[in-house]
Amino acid sequence: MALKIYNTMTRAKEEFNPIEPGKVKMYVCGPTVYDYIHIGNARPVIFFDVVRRYLESVGYDVHYVVNFTDVDDKLIKKAAEMGTTVPEVADLFVQKYYEDTQGLGVRQATVHPRVTENMTEIIDFISGLVEKGLAYESGGDVFYRTAKFAEYGKLSHQNMEELQFGIRVDVDERKENPQDFVLWKAAKPGEISWSSPWGEGRPGWHIECSAMVRKYLGETIDIHGGGQDLTFPHHECEIAQSEGLTGHAMSNYWMHNGFVNINNEKMSKSLGNGINVHQLLQTMSPQIIRYFMLSGHYRNPLNFSDEAVEQAKGSLARIENCIAGIKHRLKTADAGEAEPSVAEAVRTAKENFETKMNDDFNTPDAITAVFDLVHAANLYMNKDRVTLASLQLLEQQFAAMDDVLGILSRTEESLLDEEIEQLITERTEARRTKNWARADEIRNLLTERGIVLEDTAQGIRWRRK
Repeated sequence: MALKIYNTMTRAKEEFNPIEPGKVKMYVCGPTVYDYIHIGNARPVIFFDVVRRYLESVGYDVHYVVNFTDVDDKLIKKAAEMGTTVPEVADLFVQKYYEDTQGLGVRQATVHPRVTENMTEIIDFISGLVEKGLAYESGGDVFYRTAKFAEYGKLSHQNMEELQFGIRVDVDERKENPQDFVLWKAAKPGEISWSSPWGEGRPGWHIECSAMVRKYLGETIDIHGGGQDLTFPHHECEIAQSEGLTGHAMSNYWMHNGFVNINNEKMSKSLGNGINVHQLLQTMSPQIIRYFMLSGHYRNPLNFSDEAVEQAKGSLARIENCIAGIKHRLKTADAGEAEPSVAEAVRTAKENFETKMNDDFNTPDAITAVFDLVHAANLYMNKDRVTLASLQLLEQQFAAMDDVLGILSRTEESLLDEEIEQLITERTEARRTKNWARADEIRNLLTERGIVLEDTAQGIRWRRK
């Protein structure tokens, strides 16, 4: 089955055909780095990490770009509150972004460009729009002339009349049209600024992505992604800017993930129900967060609650217990070929996993394929005799699926598997010689490190909490 992606532009699933065979150019809008990322930001971070992982797993060379907005009103306000500079605020929270996303098991993008590092390209882009009559200067600001781009509204499926009467727009007499949006903002006294043909100032939000997409990936890319809230106005404005300047489609596929609600309420500052990832990682394993994010289809809303967290914990425990069982049985497995029933279960799981991922990255159904293999593996391990080749085949397939999902991956472990095995062997010997104090000491050490010991018919088995 060929990979199909739901394209927001056409509102349909389309077969994925990259511009260049074997290569994928993908851009996802990153954070404004004035604070820690919150759980809503984490959804696209995790989901598009999985998209990138899957594309690479099936052989694509993915050039993945995620930007940092490191200058805007929020950063200026934060710098004033902290008594520091905008660059220092940005540097701090870029570092916190890397720490938190690494904690979530997210692989760094190929490039993480920053607005302030691409000011020349942004100013050149705006100049090109002015030269084509698509932008105009007014009062030191530069605005995009939306009436000159006939397709404005095509991504969000709105026409200019709907935009004019259906959306609140601040009245600004400097604009030719209420829907015109800012490309360059004149600097206020004391604000961080850059020199430009229109005076000292800084870029508007939308223009930065158009400029960086063109610089790092080209005029037309394969996939452009982000949260559902970016469809309009951000991505709509990007299209107007990029396609207005180049005359080419900006992206062939537009992907947008749904919102994350908190206890069935929309996350908002007014409700004070936001949860930042930095705090969440202090109380919850990253695997639980990733599992929760992938347990629903990416285009549907997710509800974060204690119940959802407990469900994720329970589901992950089933998978981890199965893998712990495989590791335990490997120690006493017989030589011999993989048994046909195991080989068939692995083949079916692989096929189903890929089929679901090829269906618009359907992670909840792909996870079902993981559980189908858990069931088959547990049935097999109930047998008295198991073969090494069968267990290795199961282990390899779980690892392959997790390489895409990242729900079992850990960047570091407090104890290596070999160290745990040595401690268990030492504890077993201590119990045999009735050295109960040492046996208890080892059990307590393992418990503190999150290692659970279980007695089975095949001996002591261990797993991580």
